[in-house]
Amino acid sequence: MSVEHIRLGVAQARGTVFVGGVALIGGALAFLGVFTWLAIRFNYPDVLDGRAADVLPALLATGDTGRAVWSLYALLPLVWIPAGVATFEALRARAAGPMRLAMVFASLAALSMMLGLMRWPSVHWELARAWGGAGESERTVLAAVFDGLNRYLGNFVGEFLGELSVGAFFVLSGVGLLREARAPRWLGWWGVVAGALGLIGMWRNVTSAVDVFAEVNNYSLPLWMIAQGTWLVRRSRGGEMN
Repeated sequence: MSVEHIRLGVAQARGTVFVGGVALIGGALAFLGVFTWLAIRFNYPDVLDGRAADVLPALLATGDTGRAVWSLYALLPLVWIPAGVATFEALRARAAGPMRLAMVFASLAALSMMLGLMRWPSVHWELARAWGGAGESERTVLAAVFDGLNRYLGNFVGEFLGELSVGAFFVLSGVGLLREARAPRWLGWWGVVAGALGLIGMWRNVTSAVDVFAEVNNYSLPLWMIAQGTWLVRRSRGGEMN
C-alpha cells in the first residue's frame, strides 16, 4: 500500500470519527429537547401507561406540531449508526473485536428504537383519528390494537431490545476506551457503568424494583452521549488515527 493510500485512509477515518462525534452530541441535545416538549405537552413518558380512551385524543390534540415532533423523535435513534462506526474507527487499534460487536449493537439499537417510536406518528395517529367517530364496539377494537402495538413495538422491540442494544454498546465502548491510552479512564468507566444501568433498567416492565436504575439511566444516557461525542470530535482532530 502506498503512502498516499495510507494518508487517504487516515483522513477518511478522521472524517468518520468527527461525523460520529457530532451525531452523538447533536442526537443527545435533540433528545433532551424532544423529551422536554413531549413531557410538557403530552405528559410523556407517564402517558405510555395510559388507556387508549385517554391517550389517543391527547395525541391528536397535539396537532401537526406534535406529529412532527414524534416523527423527529422516531428518527433520532439513527444517530447510533454513525456513532457505532466512529467508535469502531477510533478504538479498533486496541479493541477491534469489542468495537466490531459494539458497531453491530449500535445498528440494532437504531433499528429497534426507531421501529418502536414510529408507531406514534403513524399507526397510533390513525387510531387517534378513527377514535373520535367510532362507536363503542369499534373503540374496543381500536383499544386492543393500541394496547397490542404498545406491548410489541413499544415494550418488547423499542424498549427491551433497543435498550439491551444501547446498554451493550455503552459497555463495549467503555471497554474500548479503557484499552485506549489516549482516552480518559473516567469516560471508559462511565460507559461501562451507564451501560450496566441500562441493562438493569430495561427490566422495569417486569418489576418495579429496577425503576431507580431506569430513572438514573435516563439522565446518564444523554450526558454520556455528549461526553463520548466530544471525545470523538477531539480524537478526530488531534493525534494519529491508527
